[in-house]
Amino acid sequence: MRTVRERPLILLTALLVGVLLVSLTVGRYPMSLPEIFSALKASVTGVELTDRQDEILFLLKDIRLPRILASVLVGAALASSGAVYQAMFINPIVSPSILGVLAGASFGATLGIVVVQSWVATQALAFVFACVAVGVAVLLSSMFSRSSILVLVLGGVVSTAFFRALSMLMEYMADPTSQLPEIVYWIMGSFAHVNNDTLIKVGILLFIGIIVLCTRGKMMNVMSLGDEEAQSLGISVKKVRLFMIVLATFVSAATVTIAGTIEWVGLVIPHVIRFMIGPDNRYLLPAAALGGGVYMLFTDTLVRTVFSAEVPIGVATSLMLLPLFAFSLYKHSGVWR
Repeated sequence: MRTVRERPLILLTALLVGVLLVSLTVGRYPMSLPEIFSALKASVTGVELTDRQDEILFLLKDIRLPRILASVLVGAALASSGAVYQAMFINPIVSPSILGVLAGASFGATLGIVVVQSWVATQALAFVFACVAVGVAVLLSSMFSRSSILVLVLGGVVSTAFFRALSMLMEYMADPTSQLPEIVYWIMGSFAHVNNDTLIKVGILLFIGIIVLCTRGKMMNVMSLGDEEAQSLGISVKKVRLFMIVLATFVSAATVTIAGTIEWVGLVIPHVIRFMIGPDNRYLLPAAALGGGVYMLFTDTLVRTVFSAEVPIGVATSLMLLPLFAFSLYKHSGVWR
């Protein structure tokens, strides 16, 4: 059984490597893998570079590789945090977008762009308001004596609508020539402006957060048994639940600082992976991270190569994942757990 469950992980890892290699070679400035390896070898050995090799290294270092790594990290972060939310709330339709995380983070980012006008403050505000948005959703659901999954989802809908309204207010207040285009970029989602500086500042923390989430599968399996059983096994239920929710919120909010608002990935990809691998979180969480990375990298490669004008990644993911989500609901009806 262990070997069978590990096969999807091996397959997804191989698929990620394959898509990554293809993504390196395609685009407006195509280059072959032998050319890439030759340029890298010349750079390492100190051989004088040709003009073509110099061009290839520039494309790799400053344009293509940062974008590829960012798309993999964002996809992995959204999918793994979505899987954590679904496990913690025992709810198959909970995700960062449903609970208002992305809407809150987007408002924080727009607030930073319009009012504070500081990169560091923009990142901090995105995280703070992502946490506030989840808190609003949970608070609304706890106000009812008979709290249920439906009430939690409705609380997330209210939280999302509230922070989206605030984001629209920030758009109205923004300078239409400089700030408004930047806000539209956040809302529609794009990897076009990813650079090494952003990747280093946010990507490292994002990678650490994903790793921590993916290594908590055994703990989450215990939590899924119920609060009483988990407490009898020595688990501090409230502390563990709070830690996982805060970490998942941080991870999903950090994606907004890199690529703007990208919805549906955190909802649909965990469904697809669960269908492939089962509900065991020890395998589900790393598989969801790999699957999210593969999907996001594939989609970003598609939109920057197939279309003459690049389609915003947030739009592309929504159009591609909605039919897949409908199919997933049909396959999982009544048998989510």
